[in-house]
Amino acid sequence: MADATPLYQTYNRAPLRFERGEGVWLITETGERYLDFAAGVAVTSVGHGNPHVVGALKDQADKVWHLSNLYEVPGQEKLAKRLTDVTFADRVFFTNSGAEALECAIKTARRYHFAKGHPEKFHIITMEGAFHGRTIATIAAGGQEKYLEGFGPKAPGFDQVPFGDLDAVKAAITEATAGILVEPVQGEGGIRPIPVEMLRALRDLCDEHGLLLILDEVQCGVGRTGKLFAHEWAGITPDIMAVAKGIGGGFPLGACLATDEAAYGMKPGTHGSTYGGNPLAMAVGNAVLDVVLAEGFLDHVRDVALVFRQGLASLGDRYPDVIEEVRGEGLMLGMKAKVPNTELLMAMRDEHLLGVPAGDNVIRLLPPLTVTAAEAREGIARIERAAEHIRAKAAATA
Repeated sequence: MADATPLYQTYNRAPLRFERGEGVWLITETGERYLDFAAGVAVTSVGHGNPHVVGALKDQADKVWHLSNLYEVPGQEKLAKRLTDVTFADRVFFTNSGAEALECAIKTARRYHFAKGHPEKFHIITMEGAFHGRTIATIAAGGQEKYLEGFGPKAPGFDQVPFGDLDAVKAAITEATAGILVEPVQGEGGIRPIPVEMLRALRDLCDEHGLLLILDEVQCGVGRTGKLFAHEWAGITPDIMAVAKGIGGGFPLGACLATDEAAYGMKPGTHGSTYGGNPLAMAVGNAVLDVVLAEGFLDHVRDVALVFRQGLASLGDRYPDVIEEVRGEGLMLGMKAKVPNTELLMAMRDEHLLGVPAGDNVIRLLPPLTVTAAEAREGIARIERAAEHIRAKAAATA
């Protein structure tokens, strides 16, 4: 055995051990403070140690943790009602993760056509660069070879087209097509927004061909782009939507939202989850919504995002040898690096600033949505010092 850890060797972990968090800060066991613009990959939506969310969890922990779905769970009814009141959806199924929410979305779409007398309609069109999870079905949906390799034949029923290619989507539609699945903003793929015109065109295509539009808003939802959900920027609604990450603020929670029509085939016994919708998760989810749905909260996200975006654009202008492009919407921003993104990420980490690597040589900047303009500026200052360090290092070796 090469090392002493009993853990699976599936992660390349940074040598950092955090003991506690406060708002947008993480503090190590030795007391070092890091500005957290990773937020657990867009999960810690309302900040570390948010008093309202922590209080809700503690209150519920004193009552009951787990019931299973053999019984009614009042917190589920409450959270589902709040979600359906502010979205397109009529029905909600609660899960523990984004991958499970996507599994439910895929099954819902396939079951819809089955229940309508068309079992042959089970294929779903997806886009290159997508990331929909790590299950056998969701790695097939994502289609990235690095995630598929070594796990046997790719699960059937997923037809992938180039990112942003509407003609390719049209050409991929057959008598076996059940729906179209996309992320309004690709996260893992490199913070790549689908243009609003294309989202509208996908909605029209689904309507024209009797398909279901499935949106993966696991990363870009729950206020991350400055709207409650990213598809709102396009003025469209999906038939099915997968949500997770920010909705739990750090507690494992996901949800599959659907219209009554799309959920037509989901009868008793067709799907289930032992832990999904447990009382602890529901207490936290409701507390997170208290914060995100509060008056002015999304205005705050948009205001801080403007400050952050302008600062990053200025850095790109001054350090074109380090930062090639700034992308994204709201507080889901990405820097496409001119140097290897790992090099820039390490330089940022040296400045005690955390980010997340992504495809296309991008670094994701995903701070808690509670970040202030002053904290955004502090992040920009740290990125500038990181860029200056990289430039000086390149000059010294030239």
